[in-house]
Amino acid sequence: MIKLTFALVRLPHLTREQFQDYWFHTHGPLVASVKDVLRIRRYVQLHSMDEAVSDGIRAPRNAPPQFDGVAQLWYDSLEDLTEMADDPAAREAGRLLLEDERKFIDLPKSPLWWGEEKVIIGG
Repeated sequence: MIKLTFALVRLPHLTREQFQDYWFHTHGPLVASVKDVLRIRRYVQLHSMDEAVSDGIRAPRNAPPQFDGVAQLWYDSLEDLTEMADDPAAREAGRLLLEDERKFIDLPKSPLWWGEEKVIIGG
């Protein structure tokens, strides 16, 4: 499995609650609507809690501010991703998602990357 991880920072005019509400109730269903054409096997959203909850673990590490959330999407293989590059329907679905992301995510401040999961504990 290949995983896309996207660490999200909200646009400055949104509260964390507004951001997370839009992400869950609007963007989430939009992703679900294109899952087949984009070959998404699994999609999860990790919504951050109030910053005060994490202060105790961040302070001793001198950690940067937390993200507003993390999206993770699973795909079967790199080959699937390569094949989608030639699919007009997949390109249109990707364009649709990016257009919606611009409504609530500060994209230049939100890193994303491809990776391969290595399980240490658990299934």
